[in-house]
Amino acid sequence: MKRNMSNLDRIIRVILSAVFAYLYFGGIVTGILGIVLVVLGAVFLLTAIVAFCPLYAPFKISTYKSK
Repeated sequence: MKRNMSNLDRIIRVILSAVFAYLYFGGIVTGILGIVLVVLGAVFLLTAIVAFCPLYAPFKISTYKSK
């Protein structure tokens, strides 16, 4: 997998996953919406760790600027 995410993109995804986790585990958002947020947060966190977003690939999007 070739990297296609910039560091800013990765930081934003980590922050969003933390917010989603806080909303669910804090009891603010519950039910199906809460579970969807946790799953989406997990996907955001995983893509931030590997620096590759599979949804960017088909559209030839890359926020990463190679040196």
